Amino acid sequence: MHHLPNIISFLRILLVIPVVWALLQGYFGYGLLLFAVAGISDGLDGFLAKRYGWQSHLGSILDPIADKLLLVACFLTLGYLQLLPYWLVGLVILRDLVIVFGAIAYVVIIGKFSGEPSYVSKINTFMQILLVLLVVFMQIFAILPATSIILLTGVVAGTTIASGIDYVVVWGKRARTEKQTEQQGE
Repeated sequence: MHHLPNIISFLRILLVIPVVWALLQGYFGYGLLLFAVAGISDGLDGFLAKRYGWQSHLGSILDPIADKLLLVACFLTLGYLQLLPYWLVGLVILRDLVIVFGAIAYVVIIGKFSGEPSYVSKINTFMQILLVLLVVFMQIFAILPATSIILLTGVVAGTTIASGIDYVVVWGKRARTEKQTEQQGE
């Protein structure tokens, strides 16, 4: 049973394909339902891992990969469908690339890396999820003013920039501290 959270994360990765397919086909209700299932499964695997002590190194890698794959795939798809502006899609991907390459550089220069999301990053992820949900929801039920998407787009842009800067500053400081500690120990 201790592998159950990892299995759920892996299934969430596989769920990316039908979510993207549904959106591309214009089956927004189906896409919304699958996106919701992915979100619920994200909460479930985290709950099980923490509640029963089933955390693992593999899970600490699979869970954020599943989250990022789903969000990036949805952003790319909604951008392709011209439901999100290209500049926002580019900004979201750029931030993620900065984080990935920063993590790689940290591992190469410092060593072991354990990436825990910052508070700003959690807010950013929540806002990105909310924007995807709102955009897809509005394709089914156009009951909110279009300005709500424009406003949330601005919020996501702001939190994406703030989160990217936060990661660079925090992990840059950690790297300098680790290097100084290493040099003092020599």
